[in-house]
Amino acid sequence: MKSFFNLFITIVFTTLLSTVHVVAQDTLDLDTIVDDKNYLKEFKDTQKSENRVAYFFCAQNRYNENSAYDWLDEVNIYLNNSLKSSDSSGIRNYKLIQSQIEYDLGNYYKSISLAEELYKKIEDFDKSKMGFLLDIMDKTYSKLRLSDKQVAIREEKRRLGLIDKVVFYDIYSDLGMHRKAMNDYILEESKNSEEHGFYATAEYQNNVGKYLLLDNSYTTALTKFKEAKGYIVVFLNDITNVKTEAEILQANILNGVIDGNIGKCQVKLKEFDLAIPNLESSIETISEYNTGKYSDDIIENTLALADCYLQKGDLKKAKEYLDTELNLVDIAHIFKRNRLFSVYHDKTGNYRTANTYLKQNSKIQDSINSSEVKIKTQQLQAVAEQEVAISKQMIAEQRLDLEKSRSAMLEKEEQISLVFISLIFTLLGFAGLVYAYLKSIKSQRLIAEQKHFIENSLVEKDSLLKEIHHRVKNNLQMVSSLLSLQTKNTRSKAAIEALEEGKSRVKAMALIHQKLYQNDDLSVIEMQGYIESLVNSVQSVFKKGGHNINITIDAEGVELDIDRAIPFGLILNELVSNSFKYAFPDDKDDNGKIYIHLRKNAEQGFFEYTDNGIGLPEDTDERTQSSMGIRLMNRLVNQLQSVLNIDKTANGVRFWFNFK
Repeated sequence: MKSFFNLFITIVFTTLLSTVHVVAQDTLDLDTIVDDKNYLKEFKDTQKSENRVAYFFCAQNRYNENSAYDWLDEVNIYLNNSLKSSDSSGIRNYKLIQSQIEYDLGNYYKSISLAEELYKKIEDFDKSKMGFLLDIMDKTYSKLRLSDKQVAIREEKRRLGLIDKVVFYDIYSDLGMHRKAMNDYILEESKNSEEHGFYATAEYQNNVGKYLLLDNSYTTALTKFKEAKGYIVVFLNDITNVKTEAEILQANILNGVIDGNIGKCQVKLKEFDLAIPNLESSIETISEYNTGKYSDDIIENTLALADCYLQKGDLKKAKEYLDTELNLVDIAHIFKRNRLFSVYHDKTGNYRTANTYLKQNSKIQDSINSSEVKIKTQQLQAVAEQEVAISKQMIAEQRLDLEKSRSAMLEKEEQISLVFISLIFTLLGFAGLVYAYLKSIKSQRLIAEQKHFIENSLVEKDSLLKEIHHRVKNNLQMVSSLLSLQTKNTRSKAAIEALEEGKSRVKAMALIHQKLYQNDDLSVIEMQGYIESLVNSVQSVFKKGGHNINITIDAEGVELDIDRAIPFGLILNELVSNSFKYAFPDDKDDNGKIYIHLRKNAEQGFFEYTDNGIGLPEDTDERTQSSMGIRLMNRLVNQLQSVLNIDKTANGVRFWFNFK
């Protein structure tokens, strides 16, 4: 019922966005928080540094009356007093506050310098302050694009029990892999957003839209942002749900961020008259509710407004936004502002000044180009290695937990003469492990007492195997992404084609592991569904314009283990790719047919692939020796203990072989 209601609200707010936006603005004006509390005064009235640090991090709107610089001056006084009195606890607490204030001001290097100094003695903090410190380091490393260090901090948070697992989607986005980031984010967070109400759903839709915007999918991103807008308006106007001051504050900030994201999409779509009010509303809302803190959104929205007015030809208004005092920290912001200044001066006829800004950007670009690709590759490699290391560590920790459980079981059951053999986690030994475990039980009484323990162990192992297949699939996708990066840096057409063929083969193997962790039975692959997914993947790459090729797949009910499924996947990848590339010239598109047949009984299997294309060339036998594709298929068929047969027909070609 709740999902239906959420869907209904989304449709209403997406379809009638303009009307809702007016109503929402009127309502929000009535609900505006009147927060005249002087947090700095209450901070000074609080006794002891332990209480002050807790108060500081709980005060979400702490800069409403006093600026961050006022806070910094006051904290410096307390820090100096702690230094004079050699109060080590006070020194740590006030430096922790300093680090957060420097982050709020956008002084990321100062913030991380203080944080790294405190991190050397993190054991001196209690768990809550550990969380404050690690959150600062996580956010700051993200701003500084130090992805490997960011992953290490998240692993430390997981080790301390501050988070359940380490996620990587935002880190992949920072490294430019926005589509992978979005897919991982949807996989991790889609269920959570549905369970936690309107605010969580708005945040989820906004984040998905953000990844799409970064991936240049502006129209789809705009749809997601409008859905997020509908949900956040419902949350703010829901009088049946009592909200805390902090929740209302965060919701209003998210509302402003969503307005800005809608405006930025509209700028990309050249809808300037629609973009301007959304961008202005976003700046006003974020400035009101995020008082005193550095905001990337305000900078980006201000530059987007300047871009709007430049493209509309309103140079005076554009200059006003370009002259706005902004604390530019990110190189991308500096680069964009210089470009806009250059456009402005070019339009006003001041070509010398315009050229000066272009030269500044050229120097920035040269500096970035000289190291960006190398650094990004190193960061990506480091993140991938750390992801694998974390997976191994999780497996080791689960093994350790099981060892402890087994020790406790042995102490409880002293009558058992045969001690259980250690449970070994492997992909291929799961069934044997359960059999050995059950065989060692010598009485029905022990079976009854240990039934619950065995069932829990089975669930944990099943989850672990699925996680391993998921990780393997992700790592293969990472290999595919690395091949894509290499393709962009390669000019040789032959090399590009080889890399693309390699990507296709990697995707075929990745699909095997994807099907495995999605199946209830982890030992076999259902081939009908796998072949359909593989054909769709190849078809999305090679199928163009007027193609109308009829593909028939006859593999219903056939299941193969991974040792057979991977060679079959690679063979099919080669055959379908070749059919799309060579078998159907433009004049035969309407009559194109591909037939895939796979059967397997207890002792014998049969595979057949035919198409009615133009067939093989006359010198097929000679090409067989030099064609990598055919040589690869022959080797794969050999792995299946068979021989590949090729028949030239009147219409097309037929490949077939038997297998065990």
